[in-house]
Amino acid sequence: MNRAMLTARYLDEVKRSGAPARELIGRLPASDMLNAFYSGRYLSRPLFLGRDECDQLYADLANLRSALVSLPDRLYGGNLAAFARAVGMTEVQVSAIMRSRGAAVTKQTRADLYVDETGFRLLEFNMGSALGGMDNADMCRELLEHPVLAEFAQAHRLDYVDTLREQANDMFVESGFEPGSRPMMVTTDWPSSYQTLEPYIRHYTDRFQKLGFDAQPGHIGQLEVHDSRVWLGDRPVDIIDRLFMIEDLLEYPDAPALMDPILDAAARGWVKIFTPMDSGLFASKGALAMLSDEENRPLFAGQELASLDRILPWTRMVRSGPVTLEDGRRVDLLGYALSHQHDLALKPTLLHGGHGVLLGWREDISAQLWEEQVRAALDGPYVIQRRIRPVPELFPAGNGDPIPWIITWGAFTVVNGYGGIFARATTVESNVEVINIDSGAYVGSCLHVR
Repeated sequence: MNRAMLTARYLDEVKRSGAPARELIGRLPASDMLNAFYSGRYLSRPLFLGRDECDQLYADLANLRSALVSLPDRLYGGNLAAFARAVGMTEVQVSAIMRSRGAAVTKQTRADLYVDETGFRLLEFNMGSALGGMDNADMCRELLEHPVLAEFAQAHRLDYVDTLREQANDMFVESGFEPGSRPMMVTTDWPSSYQTLEPYIRHYTDRFQKLGFDAQPGHIGQLEVHDSRVWLGDRPVDIIDRLFMIEDLLEYPDAPALMDPILDAAARGWVKIFTPMDSGLFASKGALAMLSDEENRPLFAGQELASLDRILPWTRMVRSGPVTLEDGRRVDLLGYALSHQHDLALKPTLLHGGHGVLLGWREDISAQLWEEQVRAALDGPYVIQRRIRPVPELFPAGNGDPIPWIITWGAFTVVNGYGGIFARATTVESNVEVINIDSGAYVGSCLHVR
């Protein structure tokens, strides 16, 4: 039973039951934790994955991660700073990465993907602790309260991963604390975003109190370093659950002064950062361009190449000179990008959430604007990436026929393996193509065959 078959059968069950979409989401609109971030916008059904599909997706993402974290060794002789500069990091960011790098790169990731006619295709790869959607299991639990889905899930042996609980396990394993030791953890945001996210972060840390941590909310400006410890008020901190990101260092000239004492304390072993700043390197689209580059294919083994070929679209750094296309032809990158605007996207290597992305096929992107932006990006921290054409998914709507939505699948990997799915979606009719919470996306979860 695969994704398409499960979806078709569930839509038939919904139609047969006559249940309206507003009832299918159960008590989701009453969840204080979820509504603090998602504003009540929930998909009317979960996504579905067959067993083989789930296993293949995880294997491909594990191979992708393995290939990414090997790049400094394979391409730069182990020189992490050189790799950081190559993917577009500034010297301020390189310094932060080198001072806080971990003994091993985190296994906590979220790949954002579309499904086209060939299968899953990667939009971007996120790595670290600042990953949205870890609460997707809450959505699963609430959706399963409705008898139509509950009976369907039982009949088809459907289950879900509690991603938040898996993150707690990741924290214990990767920070070196034993379960039951109840370490003091501060979920630490950047000051400017903390003002908005504080209500959600407080719910989030309440949850982690129940998962074995003495968890508190805060922002990096509230932390102090003295007496060989990091402190929140009068309490010593064991783990910094990092929501601030490497790009925050560039927010304003004095930004490094906030982060530097914390990074220095981590380098001295006074506090553990979950996850260290080096994870941002491997989430760079510049790193994806290195994996996609035809010249680097001999570096990877058969299984790695098979996974990269399945899920990674053609991606190149915006550089002067020739590049190789999927069919083996060599073309001048600038000339090709200007003459194939409608098949390409221009993306900054280090920003996230769709910020700075220019989609060449949009009607409001003129040829003149496209050329101006591509030329401005030349030899800078930008990539050109092949357009992915997602296949819409049908969702119950009102009391009528299902309507098509475009889905971004956020697939997690964790220490224990496959970590669940966080979905963001907009209707086909809305014509929104950068799908995120800021653009008004609806959110959802996924059930997979056990």
